[in-house]
Amino acid sequence: MNASSELAPAAEIRAYLVDEMNLALRRPGMYGGEIALRLLLRHLLFVERDQDDWTERQPAWEKRGIWTSTGATGAFWWLLPKPHEHDMASVYAEYARARGWLKPDRVLARAEYVTLRAAARPWAGRDRVWTDVTAEFGPPSVQLGGGNRRYGKVLGYLTEDPDDPIVWFHLWNGPEPGAEVTWPPEQEEAVLLAVRFGDGPFGETFTFTPEGRRRKPRGRT
Repeated sequence: MNASSELAPAAEIRAYLVDEMNLALRRPGMYGGEIALRLLLRHLLFVERDQDDWTERQPAWEKRGIWTSTGATGAFWWLLPKPHEHDMASVYAEYARARGWLKPDRVLARAEYVTLRAAARPWAGRDRVWTDVTAEFGPPSVQLGGGNRRYGKVLGYLTEDPDDPIVWFHLWNGPEPGAEVTWPPEQEEAVLLAVRFGDGPFGETFTFTPEGRRRKPRGRT
């Protein structure tokens, strides 16, 4: 078998990697989790000849509490129950959006986004489930996770303006602590634990539902 001597042009390589990044963000577990996302990110930065951008951003992320010794995954350990693959992917999705890589499924009009952003935190004052979120705010701009109603996922809402933070809804499902049977969980549908957006200290960007406060890992309030 002879390999072709003609390589794909840089624009095609970039387009391919962008498509792979968007698939991996939506199904991180199928692609290898945070390591896979980081590799795709590094490959894209190499193609764009901007490899320093990632390392230059990390100090600011560390200061905010987004970046830890275990990457973005570790930022969620004391905030939300495991697993964190979709939570972690939301951080990479924000970076991908800033770089122009993220391909949303829906872009909110400015007025719709302003209304959603103003309503999201007060709305999270009560317990909600996945279908409550989409019934109230419509289909997400990006869904990190599959379509099975029992499985956790993260829903993001955004506008065309990258300066408008993505509004994230973190949904989870799982067993009670110490349960002998871990699947299926008691909940018929993934429950909303928190709404997240903003650029302040990471923990302060979360608004927890009552269930989110109850499920928060021990050791943090």
